[in-house]
Amino acid sequence: MEEMRRGVPTWQDELASLMDGGVQYDGSPIDLTADTESRSKSSGFGSGSGSESVESLKDQVTGFMKSWGEMLMDLAIGCKDIVQQMVVTEDSFVVRKLRKPAAKVSKKLSFLNDYLPEDRDPVHAWPVIFFVFLLALTALSFSSDHDRSVPVLKKIRLHPTSASRVLLPDGRYLAYQELGVSADRARHSLIVPHSFLSSRLSGIPGVKESLLKDYGVRLVSYDLPGFGESDPHRARNLSSSASDMIDLAAALGIVDKFWLLGYSSGSVHVWAAMRYFPDQIAGVAMVAPMINPYEPSMTKEETAKTWEQWQRKRKFMYFLARRWPSLLPFSYRRSFLSGNLEPLDKWMSMSLGEKDKLVITDPVFEDFYQRNVEESVRQGTAKPFVEEAGLQVSNWGFSLPEFHMQKKCRTNGVLSWLMSMYSESECELIGFRKPIHIWQGMDDRVTPPSVTDYISRVIPEAYVHRLPNEGHFSYFYFCDECHKQIFSAIFGEPRGPVELLEQRTETHKPDHPNTGSSDTSTTKE
Repeated sequence: MEEMRRGVPTWQDELASLMDGGVQYDGSPIDLTADTESRSKSSGFGSGSGSESVESLKDQVTGFMKSWGEMLMDLAIGCKDIVQQMVVTEDSFVVRKLRKPAAKVSKKLSFLNDYLPEDRDPVHAWPVIFFVFLLALTALSFSSDHDRSVPVLKKIRLHPTSASRVLLPDGRYLAYQELGVSADRARHSLIVPHSFLSSRLSGIPGVKESLLKDYGVRLVSYDLPGFGESDPHRARNLSSSASDMIDLAAALGIVDKFWLLGYSSGSVHVWAAMRYFPDQIAGVAMVAPMINPYEPSMTKEETAKTWEQWQRKRKFMYFLARRWPSLLPFSYRRSFLSGNLEPLDKWMSMSLGEKDKLVITDPVFEDFYQRNVEESVRQGTAKPFVEEAGLQVSNWGFSLPEFHMQKKCRTNGVLSWLMSMYSESECELIGFRKPIHIWQGMDDRVTPPSVTDYISRVIPEAYVHRLPNEGHFSYFYFCDECHKQIFSAIFGEPRGPVELLEQRTETHKPDHPNTGSSDTSTTKE
């Protein structure tokens, strides 16, 4: 047995053979004590003079970052290999799809290689040239943006309260402003609801007191609910807006029929008053009138002509106001409710014509615009603006064709129909039977002329004054001659204020030749 074992290597011999240059075990006992003592001495244990070496936090962070860097490098190399195998190889999908088009383009542009040095490979030279071109283009773009003058945004200031207010039947207060002749001498009363981002201070911008006196006009403008110094309305709609005008007229002692003037989106409230209180209105005048952009009675061509004039942001704001009005405050707080006064054309998201550009850059207009906006956002809340935007695009509850004056006969059968052919007793006139005057600038980019074309089609008895080369602001803001033309069209000849001894009579009649109410529309070119 011992002889057989001599020919077979023992497990000690096999273990020793696996250690290259290590300690060879010869079968003698191993002294573990000496090895332990030597390690203790080297590490400092058991001696009073040695100390334990501790790795610092900096070394730990450095090691951690090196490890992460190596891992990211390996990951990048792996992604590069994957991209090369799946995209750059000859059999990849991208190469197979782009090989033929790239070859055609390369063949057409091969003549550019003649401009390269002979020792330059086009494959390497053109990417470098293209990269340098992009760097130069970026540098030029940055330089031009840096040199461009940046407009300084004005701060919106809060002014002391100064408005007169009336108490409405529902307990709210409505702020108003009164210009022109006094109530006891007024020959005509004119009420003006303001447009979006405006206030009672707008009225007719820049109108002269002398012009109001010549025509005997008492001009009343007021803050819509939630604007300026007027109290907000809990459930505001077009019907309540029309009621506010009627209650304001009653509180101010306007007993006769009064005129309404609507500018831009302020016309929405004029349409509402025409619908709900037509008997108390003597007539209406509108400048660049706004309608519901989703009006169902508009043809596809009329809708397309209207919407194509607006920029994408304006269309998107209309969409939000109609579908998700709760998102509008976010946009408003970044613009006119941010505390800074943005340029007019920026927040309205529109491009202006040449005349309008001249108007809005005039210092007189800039001062007026700033003060008007400051009064409009006095209460600092987005709710009234969201309500106003919603009223413009929501279902109004009526349509403009209802104002068309026409004959309606009551027929309860064939006999009644035959009798109506020979008798007028069963027929009556429906629609708005008071004069309607509309002024439309043909270079208006805010309210396109297609809107007035639609109004003229559905209300043919309206007087439409088309104004060549005029824009949205140029005919209404600080234009003495324009204001005089408007007053002359709706009031006729200037007769001055009512004298104290003059007996007050009805001054506006539906058949007055200067105030409209004809069966055909007129156009002022």
